[in-house]
Amino acid sequence: MTGHDEGNSDRQAPDDVPGSLTLSGAVALGTGVMIGAGIFAITGQTAQLAGDLFPLAFLAAAMVAAASAYTYVKLSNAFPSSGGVAMFLHEQYGPGTTTGVFAIFMYVSMVINESLVARTFGTYVLQIVDLEPAGFWVPTLAVGLLAVAFVVNIAGNAAMQSTQRVMAAIKIVGLGAFAIAGLWFAEAANFTNGSAAQVDPSIEGFLAAVALAILAYKGFTTITNSGGEIKDPHRNTGRAIVIALAICAVVYLAIAAAVAGNLTVPEILKAEDFSLAEAARPAFGQAGVWFTSVLAVVATASGVMASVFAASRMLAMLTRMTQVPHRHFGMSGSVRMHTTVYTVVFAMALAAAFDLRRIAALGAIYHL
Repeated sequence: MTGHDEGNSDRQAPDDVPGSLTLSGAVALGTGVMIGAGIFAITGQTAQLAGDLFPLAFLAAAMVAAASAYTYVKLSNAFPSSGGVAMFLHEQYGPGTTTGVFAIFMYVSMVINESLVARTFGTYVLQIVDLEPAGFWVPTLAVGLLAVAFVVNIAGNAAMQSTQRVMAAIKIVGLGAFAIAGLWFAEAANFTNGSAAQVDPSIEGFLAAVALAILAYKGFTTITNSGGEIKDPHRNTGRAIVIALAICAVVYLAIAAAVAGNLTVPEILKAEDFSLAEAARPAFGQAGVWFTSVLAVVATASGVMASVFAASRMLAMLTRMTQVPHRHFGMSGSVRMHTTVYTVVFAMALAAAFDLRRIAALGAIYHL
């Protein structure tokens, strides 16, 4: 066996099924995390910071994300594995405290994000179905979604990528229809309506909006966790990152332009997290709220499933590296089955115990 082969063997987890994930499947997983609930809420927040220039903030954020993605493409092509960032740390620092601590921080931030998106799923479901009290149903629906995500993940890569392809198609086509209809009804005056009455755009505000918009692109990093199973990983892992990032950039820019063309900045701020629904009103009427809520439900469900996929693989690779201890707790099955259980149970506990604001604060701390 050559040295190169030995290196690949060291980066292969026992549960990996090489070649079981196609390029399109990896792209669907990436967009599953990236086109999540964030874009439905982040539009109003960027407008609050950047005023009329908020669509340009999404463009600038795409450029920043592309610079970061370049390093991920190079590292993923050189060291493809299910460990993703954990493997990159291992290659640089070797086994030890540095790799273990920062990889665990990344894992925990991923699980926190799952619980956050799962609760957001519950919030949007209640926009479609009138259930009371919300304090009970939001965490209940969140836990239910995580249970479904567990079932889809343990069903295997074929089921996972098929589910993600369908959901990605619904999101991209739905948001594309929203953007096209929104731009059709857009009014040129709205792009420069003058927002100084409520927002005083500044360089600092624009940079803050860019920093916020970058969060809508960060999900491409989860594609690195498919490196152990994607076909031709030394080429396709990086390709999947580039394609997913390009798709999201086009979708986000079209959405931002549609919102800017249909609403003034004060109207966007008034709508808060439902600015997309308000922007859809000229094209879809009152059904715009239902339309965007359905897209948000699909987006959040897809994001949770894809995140469980990535996080459980990272934890399994950390176990393989002996960076974290592993206990079976009487469970049968493979190590990856166990890490999927741990990941979902951890996320369920957070979703049931904390509200969105507290979960978001925890996630930001661990991600940074």
